[in-house]
Parts: sequence; C-alpha cells; structure tokens
Amino acid sequence: MESLKFKTNIKCGGCVAKVTPGLNETAGVDQWEVDINNPEKILTVNSDGNGDQIISAVKDAGFVIEKID
Repeated sequence: MESLKFKTNIKCGGCVAKVTPGLNETAGVDQWEVDINNPEKILTVNSDGNGDQIISAVKDAGFVIEKID
C-alpha cells in the first residue's frame, strides 16, 4: 500500500461529496481524504495502484487533479 498525493481544486464538502462515489469505487483504493484547508487542496490516497485510476475518477467528477511526486 502506497500513499499518493495530488493537488486538486476540491474546495468544499459538496465537492468532496461529488468525488466520493468515484474514489470509493476505484480499484486498489483503501482510504482517502482531501485537506480542503490546504491552499493546494491536497488529496491523499492509500492505494495499490499508480494513480491513473484516481486521476480519472476525480476528472470524471469534474475536478482538476495533478499528482505530486
């Protein structure tokens, strides 16, 4: 299990609610959270994957996402 971090534009509880179904259904995702108080709105995901499915799930919900190395 690896902890992946992403910069996003997920900025409120309503936004989190929009991405929840997609992230919860993404294969390999164990746990995730968005720090909406951080200026870069950091999404942290514990996952077995490389992040591509996570990026797709967030983009499909209508948000911007960029992996932080």
